[in-house]
Amino acid sequence: MSHLVQPRLINDPFSDPGVFVDFRFGRRALLFDLGEVAALSARELMRVSDALVSHAHMDHLAGFDRLLRVCLHRPQPLRLVGPDGFIARIAHRLHGYSWNLLGAHSPDFRLCVVEFADGRLRAAAEFRAQEQFREQRIEPPDLGPGIVLAEEEFRIEAAVLDHGIPSLAFALVEPARVNVWQGALERLGLVPGPWLAEAKRAVRRSLPSDTPVPVGEGRTLPLGELAAQAFRVGPGQKVAYVTDAADTIDNAARILTLAGKADTLFIEAVFLEADRAVAERTRHLTAARGGALARQAGVRQAVPFHHSARYADCQDALIDEFCAAFTHNKSIDA
Repeated sequence: MSHLVQPRLINDPFSDPGVFVDFRFGRRALLFDLGEVAALSARELMRVSDALVSHAHMDHLAGFDRLLRVCLHRPQPLRLVGPDGFIARIAHRLHGYSWNLLGAHSPDFRLCVVEFADGRLRAAAEFRAQEQFREQRIEPPDLGPGIVLAEEEFRIEAAVLDHGIPSLAFALVEPARVNVWQGALERLGLVPGPWLAEAKRAVRRSLPSDTPVPVGEGRTLPLGELAAQAFRVGPGQKVAYVTDAADTIDNAARILTLAGKADTLFIEAVFLEADRAVAERTRHLTAARGGALARQAGVRQAVPFHHSARYADCQDALIDEFCAAFTHNKSIDA
């Protein structure tokens, strides 16, 4: 079945961490982290609706200025999610520039910034181009525990990890995926139209099988009959992103809960196990530990990244250690 989103690393594993989540059937994209984004085209950045930032270290936030510059004159808002204190940091970035050429005549571009702390969204602010990015506090959306974004076709869950400071991990979770069998509509004498999206939505919501579904030209079909003859229903995709986390019992438990059974897990592999002392001092995961956590989480595919530059000449050592732990090495779990 086709996936709603196509995630990929923005940079090579030794450069700033981040994942570009491209919506396959829509003019939209998301970012997990906001480090250097020069590898993304202006067209790609213009499609970014939400950037979910783990924490405010430079390699996770340095790309904010370029993203803002590209999106500044569009009418669609840009939403940012970050940890406790994130609103103040974005405000400081905005206040570092002069905005005297912005005003009531400017496009109504807005930055909506929310903070995730203690398991839910706790604070929010809006910065509007027409007001020269003056900060205005607003009520954060009440999405429930562990959720930072919720829409019809997906939700994004978050967990707070310890990196000496709070560092957020994220998981994009689709509901059930509904695809149309090839040739099914023609066999049923149906023409694709807006009704099709509504029918798929009804299937994802598990509405009763006798629910009448308008299929065009004044005709209706029971949802159960339509689903049986025209739709393939499968589990939704799950994409998890974990970086900058100390190797602690609490962090491991939160990572396993967030990333459990993910189709793809992007997880840091910063140091070799031989350099565990450095990993512990800097509160990062080793390649072996990242691979072991990915295996314990039962993910289908694990993508290691955020490698330390000290291994630039021996990248295979990190990959080999990660893969060994992910596929069969159980000795690192203790």
